[in-house]
Amino acid sequence: MGKVTGFMEFTRLSEAAEQPQERLKHWREFVGHLSDKEAGTQGARCMDCGTPFCMSGCPINNIIPDWNDLVYRQDWQQAIETLHSTNNFPEFTGRVCPAPCEAACTLNINNDPVGIKSIEHAIIDKAWESGWVKPLPAAARTGRRVAVIGSGPAGMSCAQQLARAGHDVVVFEKADRIGGLLRYGIPDFKMEKHLIDRRVEQMRVEGVEFRTGQNIGKDIAMQKLVDEFDAVVMAGGAEQPRDLPVPGRELAGVHFAMEFLPQQNKVVAGDAVAKQIKATGKHVIVIGGGDTGSDCVGTSNRHGAVSVTQFELLPQPPAVENKPMVWPYWPVKLRTSSSHEEGCKRDWAVATKRFEGKDGRVEKLVAARLEWKDGQMKEIPGSEFTLKADLVLLAMGFTGPMPAGLLEQAKVDRDGRGNVKADTESYRTSAAKVFAAGDMRRGQSLVVWAIREGRQCARAVDEFLMGSSELPR
Repeated sequence: MGKVTGFMEFTRLSEAAEQPQERLKHWREFVGHLSDKEAGTQGARCMDCGTPFCMSGCPINNIIPDWNDLVYRQDWQQAIETLHSTNNFPEFTGRVCPAPCEAACTLNINNDPVGIKSIEHAIIDKAWESGWVKPLPAAARTGRRVAVIGSGPAGMSCAQQLARAGHDVVVFEKADRIGGLLRYGIPDFKMEKHLIDRRVEQMRVEGVEFRTGQNIGKDIAMQKLVDEFDAVVMAGGAEQPRDLPVPGRELAGVHFAMEFLPQQNKVVAGDAVAKQIKATGKHVIVIGGGDTGSDCVGTSNRHGAVSVTQFELLPQPPAVENKPMVWPYWPVKLRTSSSHEEGCKRDWAVATKRFEGKDGRVEKLVAARLEWKDGQMKEIPGSEFTLKADLVLLAMGFTGPMPAGLLEQAKVDRDGRGNVKADTESYRTSAAKVFAAGDMRRGQSLVVWAIREGRQCARAVDEFLMGSSELPR
């Protein structure tokens, strides 16, 4: 695959990005894609390594060596065909996926993996620019109707696959626009929303019907869908945020990240948001060290925060993982996002003890340092400290799907974490005709896992309706 000696001749090349001082002035994407020549050079670095660990590292099992080789040979049309054979939406994953495929790349043993994500990004952008991405409507209709609840990546991929199998698919979305957390969670500077819109238009031509502003379990009874459709897929997200029950939590100025981030998405889309939560001129503290916390950092800096501090409960991870111990699995190591580069103080092994304020509004955060030993945390005596805090954003992850409304009415069994119980073969829930996929089934996860589950669930539904399926898993 690629050039036999390419990995020895060429070095890894990162995509060009706008400088922090410039990109902080706007909400657009600031990472460009590789040129045809640059992408070809990266593709040349892909080795004929026998066992392509990159494919097993990728949740949707992208056929990475093949499209790396095709890009090296500049056969871009075949490259996008190969990429689309496993991934409905590579423009999403090529921008926001953390690239577990690169962690699994054989060259990552040298800490210099093939730039797989950048090649994917280049392939799909070139495909759209060249007019190669077209609707693929089914040759014949089956007459079967499927309802998909939720329009995030799991719901979208499931709906597209089912429509291409000839079923009549209706996607129900409680928000005013399609996209789930892709639309109202991921900031526009990481992924612009016209990318979602053009996929929606493609899917409309393929026969998918989208209904927004319809909250199943509230606006429409779940039983109505079960009665009217031949199958129902629950593909909502894991939207229940993890709270921080400490004194002062009730103070104004302490918010969940998902109260803060969607508002800015709406503003960028041109909506008027009354009493928008803004970081302008404030000392901001972000509690939680993951991607959602990083998104809060980038958004706060674009608002014009005076300072941004990010806390993490766990100890600071190593800068470089112990390769012989963890490769080709996903390593725990220090990761610095583009938002961190734009300005942020990061601190680890910190526990928030309480919030303090005046006249009902937060002014201070009181925290203490932790000592971790044998997986247990213990507060270090005398380590308590105080920070000024005008805005506190809780970005500590999600505990599962919202229990009220849809889940109550669906009457489906749930696992020990509160997720909808269904296996990864049939995707069937305990309720007749009802399936589940994505974060609602597996818990908080990645866009790429949602796409995988949506595709696999679509095949399971197709088998349920027709007795067999030609859809890929």
